[in-house]
Amino acid sequence: MDRAFYDKWLEESYRPATRTERARFTNSSGFEVQPVYGPWSVAPGLDERLGLPGEYPFTRGVYPSMYRGRLWTMRQYAGFSTAAASNERYRYLLAQGQTGLSVAFDLPTQIGYDSDDPLALGEVGKVGVAIDTLEDMEILLAGIPLDQVSISMTINTTAAVLLSMVLAVARRQGVAWTKLNGTIQNDLLKEYIARGTYRFPPRPSLRIITDIFAFCRQEVPKWNTISISGYHIREAGATAVQEVAFTLANAREYVRAALAAGLEIDEFAPRLSFFFNSHNNFLEEVAKFRAARRMWARMMREEFGARDPRSWLLRFHTQTAGSTLTAQQPENNVVRVAIQAMAAVCGGTQSLHTNARDEALALPTEESVRIALRTQQVIAYESGLADVADPLGGAWLVEEWTDRIEAEAGVYLDKIESLGGALAAIERGFQQREIQEAAYRVQRAIEAGEQVVVGVNRFQVEREEPIPILVIDEAVQQEQVARLQAVRARRDAAAVSRALAELAAAAQGTANVVPPILKAVEAYASIGEIASTLVSVFGEYSGTTEL
Repeated sequence: MDRAFYDKWLEESYRPATRTERARFTNSSGFEVQPVYGPWSVAPGLDERLGLPGEYPFTRGVYPSMYRGRLWTMRQYAGFSTAAASNERYRYLLAQGQTGLSVAFDLPTQIGYDSDDPLALGEVGKVGVAIDTLEDMEILLAGIPLDQVSISMTINTTAAVLLSMVLAVARRQGVAWTKLNGTIQNDLLKEYIARGTYRFPPRPSLRIITDIFAFCRQEVPKWNTISISGYHIREAGATAVQEVAFTLANAREYVRAALAAGLEIDEFAPRLSFFFNSHNNFLEEVAKFRAARRMWARMMREEFGARDPRSWLLRFHTQTAGSTLTAQQPENNVVRVAIQAMAAVCGGTQSLHTNARDEALALPTEESVRIALRTQQVIAYESGLADVADPLGGAWLVEEWTDRIEAEAGVYLDKIESLGGALAAIERGFQQREIQEAAYRVQRAIEAGEQVVVGVNRFQVEREEPIPILVIDEAVQQEQVARLQAVRARRDAAAVSRALAELAAAAQGTANVVPPILKAVEAYASIGEIASTLVSVFGEYSGTTEL
């Protein structure tokens, strides 16, 4: 069966029988969806592009056995209010069968402000847990065996500080750093593109990131030192192609920065990890994950000359798409999340967070979190999708879209290279503009009714019953500020001053900044004091000028 056979069917059977179509069929990247796919859809050389699971170019998965050997890590993103309240939620999730922690921090912590800073007013504990000093981290991780539970922290600007706090807690628990397993997001470039929780300018931020690479290579070898994130790029409105392209462009920038800092490619590359979004177009998302994995393998082996096969592996965490959740008819979000989670599993993710049904309204309730976790468990144990590696491999549509996403993402990568690389392109606002234009197109399509969002622009109900939501008490800020001030009152102020002075000296020179940050953390310096010390040397970033 060849292309001529398909064209004949299209003209003689399909079109006469299909005088009108209910929609214009495209995916998020603008690919026109054909009525049917077949062998004619896929370019020659598929066997070479596919390979087998655990073999280069890893299109079908990074490990030979995939989930037959071990299920993905079920890592629900959680954190709110105080360290004590979040610790209680973590214990609950672990008791419900979660297999790894994922810590959400409030905005002051993410940017590097103390809870009593005027800029923190109204934000303490609202979108994550408030962490001011090592004491908060000690409370957050109380009773959690750090040598048995992996910890992922969604933290970027202050990643070195929060990592140092975890190391200090491990030291107090008597856990060797060589036994620690976890991830810090530590991806500043995507903050300048899509999210905005930056504090320092891009170039000093790259320096801190590579300092973390070097420190962990020596001291915390099992820690994933960065989670290069397409998630927030997609949340800002990017297409699937843009998510892959801009994420890999950022990854290339980080690799180059580490090489320029004197690290060898195979010294740090095996600890690089990725973080992707999973949206509603099930087949497009599966193809996206497969394309990204193949592109990274080729980039690392052919462009950067990595020789260790572990350096070629694109290991990634997936979170279902927060931007697709609706405040209207929130029970529909359970279905959306299930579809997105299945796409991540069929795409070969290494860990997964499933959003809760009420997250378009507030931080999730305990009941909603349990349903979200149970969604993963039903997929894992009841769907059969975990029984075979790459279950959609060889499907003509999936293979054609995998090839096409790879090709079109490659065009973006070439464009970014022509602008001088990811950092230079960010400084010129290129990625930001591309995402804004994509988001605008989607919003116009929704408003025109061309893109259906169930319960929002079609199938509405006249009256919706309110559902219980989690409300963060305003007293949380007062409680957090009181604890911070109590720590300041009893700590050794002279030791804090010395540690911060050592950090400033390291930042002004070329020494690795992580050891003095760790020393300041163990003296109970606050996150705001440490960030302000770095600002005094690096300056504060206010955004691009060419947007």
